[in-house]
This record gives sequence, C-alpha cells and structure tokens, in this order.
Amino acid sequence: METLFQLPSSRVAGAAALLCTTLIAAGCSKSAAEAPHAATPEVGVYTVTRQPLDITTELPGRTTAFQVAEVRPQVNGLIQKRLFVEGSDVKAGMALYQIDAASYQASYNSAKAALAKAKANLLSSSPKLARYKDLVENEGVSRQDYEDAFAANEQAKADVESAAAALETASINLKYTHVDAPISGRISRSSVTPGALVTASQTTALTTVQQLDPIYVDVTQSSTDLLRLKTELEKGSLKKSGGQARVSLILPDGSKYAESGKLQFSDVTVDPGTGNVSLRALFPNPRHDLLPGMYVRAVIESGVNEKAIVVPQQGVTRNAKGEATALVLNKDGKVESRILTTSSTVGDKWLVASGLETGDRVIIEGLQKVRAGATASVAKPNPATVASNAPAAPAAQ
Repeated sequence: METLFQLPSSRVAGAAALLCTTLIAAGCSKSAAEAPHAATPEVGVYTVTRQPLDITTELPGRTTAFQVAEVRPQVNGLIQKRLFVEGSDVKAGMALYQIDAASYQASYNSAKAALAKAKANLLSSSPKLARYKDLVENEGVSRQDYEDAFAANEQAKADVESAAAALETASINLKYTHVDAPISGRISRSSVTPGALVTASQTTALTTVQQLDPIYVDVTQSSTDLLRLKTELEKGSLKKSGGQARVSLILPDGSKYAESGKLQFSDVTVDPGTGNVSLRALFPNPRHDLLPGMYVRAVIESGVNEKAIVVPQQGVTRNAKGEATALVLNKDGKVESRILTTSSTVGDKWLVASGLETGDRVIIEGLQKVRAGATASVAKPNPATVASNAPAAPAAQ
C-alpha cells in the first residue's frame, strides 16, 4: 500500500506552493473589494457676526449704610429711661434716652434768676446815668461822678448779657438730658440700661442709628482694568451708555436684586498694596433687603461695544504657549487654526478682540475629528447648534 500511494516529493511541493498562491491572491482581492472610501468628517460651526454688546464688569463688594450716627450723651448723669425699641426705625429728633434732669433744672432756674437781677440793676443804672449827663453839663455833679455812673451802667449791661448767656447754657444742658436721634434710620441695641451713669462725650456710644435707604455698595476694581476701559472709551471702540454708569446687584444667594443703582464716584487713589481703586454705587433700599456689611457682587455697565465679536467657549482652546486658539472652516472646506485675543467672558461665550472676522465659521462641534489642514464639511444644524448661534445676552465678566 505504501508503494501504491507514494508520490514524488517534488510534485507534492509544487502542488502546495500553487495552493498557497491561490489563497493569498483570493484574500487580497477580497480585502481590496471590501475597503471603504474615507468619508469627509462633518462638524458643527458658529458663524461669526458683529453685534452691539453691553460691556459689563462684575466686582465683589459690601454694603455700607448711607449715614451712620453714634449716639453719645452730651451731659453727665444717670440714665432714667430708655425710650426706644431696639432694632426699630426711628425718626430724627425722636427722644431715645432720658437723663436725670434735676440738677440741670436747678441750674436753669438759678441762671434765670441771675438774669432777672442783672436786668433790675440795669433799670436803676440807666436813669442815673441820664440824670448825671444833664447835671455834669451844668456842673451840678463832678465829672468823676458822671464817669462812675457811666461805668456802672456799662457793667450792668455786661451783667445782663453774661446772665443771658448763662441762662442759654443752662437751657441747652437741660435740653441735652433728652438724648435725641440725630438722624432717621434703623437703631441698634442699647449699650446701657436705666441706672447707668454716663458722662459727656464718652468714648462708648449709647447706641447707633444707621440710614439704610438709600444704601451704598463699595467695590474695588483693578487699576489696570480701569485704565483699559478709559483707553477704549477714548479710542471710540467702547462708547458710554449714558451719563452715570448703571449698576445691578447679585445677592449672596445668587438672586438678582430688584432695584438698580448708579455709580457715584471712583477713588482718585490707588491702593499700593493691592493695585485697586475703590468704587461706590448708590442703591434704593425701600424694603431694607440690603443690610450694612452684606457681601454682594456688583455688575457695572462700563459701556457699549457696537462691533463686538463673541464665540462659544467650547470653540476656543489653548495651545502649548497658553494662547487662545480656534479652528475655522474656510470657504474651500479646509480647516485653519487661528490665534485669538480674548478680553472677557460674556455668559458662555468669549469676547474676541482679534483673530476673527465677520463670516468666519468657527468649529464648535466635532473638534476631535479634524485638525488644521484637514478637509471637513458642515453638518446639518441641530437645536444645540442653533441655540449657540443665537445672539448672546449681555452678562458679567
């Protein structure tokens, strides 16, 4: 049996080689037939347009009372009564404390009597001087007697004026036994109780009154940003939106304060430690929602950029140098890389100062599919892309 089926080794090797060649050719032909053509990637784009945009600056700040008055006694004595409710609203001139007035009433009565005595002396000295004036002309009295009468009358007049001044002082001190509110506003807690001894012009205030409507908001801004805004206004790239800059507030809970305010002034001195300048805005506070010392964020309208360019933030990245870059799809369908200069954020968009022009198509979707120099096409718009192409609402930086 071995002899019947045994074949020459050369013929077996040739058959095997032929079989391998046939299989390889068949496999290559199949792979070539099944390989698909590479498709052009589709991307979502944002078409750049120029539009008017309110430029705002968001700065941290704290509220400050419009007026603050520390109430102190102006005479010595014991506190007899407290005449207000702590934490209530008081009016200017309202009595807050009653100081024991007995000694001051006595001083007033004494000064009143002294004035009456001085006036009585004047009543006797004035007619005497008139008589001596006639007599001295007729040599009825000596010149010395006349001069003595004249001096006595002048002293009587001076005594009347002195007594009147003393009476006025006593009246003022008596009035000061009623400690009144110097301004209208919200009164704080009392630092003394009835029976406490107080002294004139003491260092410790009896209480404090703060006027809360209107109220100040004090914020700080970098002197560099202030100088940049001034330069842009002078060049005309930024235009003033009105006489006084309007200001809105964001409260600590993130909600927006209902009332808008106006910028009052910016400080003329730069803090050498921080490089900041102080700004003060005035806000209505009819419901006393804002309390002194509250932390807020003030959004200041700096001006209007009439030819602003904004692009979605997802279309802007950073290169190895830290420069802002964007991929732009040109009219030939080629992807270009642009270096941008951004100045601030506007909501979810970047405000672009240079690097883009009207009509440029910034790629905001499918960035991972393309690179600079590649070919791409614009995908059909979807709701997200349409929303991102909508004009941006002004927001704080």
